[in-house]
Amino acid sequence: MSGSEGTDLPRVLVVGSANLDFVTRLSHLPAPGETVLGESYTTAPGGKGANQAVACARAGGEIAFCGALGTDPFAEPLLASLRESGVQDWTVRAPAPTGAAFISVSEAGENCIAVASGANGTLCPEQLPPLTGVGWLVLQLEIPLETVQAAAQAAREAGAQVVLNAAPARTLPPELLRLVDVLVVNEGELRTLIGATDLRAGVRQAQASGPRTVVVTLGERGCLALSGDDWTELPALPVPVRDTTGAGDTFVGVLVAALSRGEPFAAALRWAVTGSALACTREGAQPAMPGREEIQANLG
Repeated sequence: MSGSEGTDLPRVLVVGSANLDFVTRLSHLPAPGETVLGESYTTAPGGKGANQAVACARAGGEIAFCGALGTDPFAEPLLASLRESGVQDWTVRAPAPTGAAFISVSEAGENCIAVASGANGTLCPEQLPPLTGVGWLVLQLEIPLETVQAAAQAAREAGAQVVLNAAPARTLPPELLRLVDVLVVNEGELRTLIGATDLRAGVRQAQASGPRTVVVTLGERGCLALSGDDWTELPALPVPVRDTTGAGDTFVGVLVAALSRGEPFAAALRWAVTGSALACTREGAQPAMPGREEIQANLG
């Protein structure tokens, strides 16, 4: 593991995916069987795990990232972005290509994404670092589920808070949800996870499955959260939308940064809603993520 020895323990550890994003801007997203021409493409560091780590670090979190990268050149811009953002590098190298994501973005800022997991699919429980002293563990679902569950179990045994962003959408075993303290999903992911069509009823069902706190991101409508018995609903910050890629990851990273430094839950949600909106005003995932001062200046 690259950096887990000889460094100060972070408050937050993200275990998850890292991808190199290939982004093409199009007039509209293609329908099945349709080819839409774009003028060019750009590459940028991405992957839900690395995105959330970078967003957390830029928002002031003390954080490390554990994920699997290949030994190919695609790994280098991912590592550079982590370093430049202040994320401790706890990555491992795998005999597989670095993960890649192929992203199309419409003129309206909507996107569709195809992911080739590559090295991300090789991260196994035996490669996880010790969690002693880590206060918050952040997980997503772009690495093997057994590794997600092993990390959550280790965090529970170490006394760390477990934050699960249940994305990409899939059903999950009850034993994993019982290990989660904070669950973050969008509306589609909530429906996949719970099956409820009513939003508030779905949130209550999700909470009953284990997590004390459930947060649903609602895009341009903000977010809805239930923590214990307390509901919080916040509107989105109105911004000119350029690209929504990485907005959800920004939300998670900024939320955990705020929680890890002791912000009350409702205040942490305001930070997250603001940070994710600001990320939509620029292109790309990690390149668009705002810093702590910019978020604070726009809290309102």
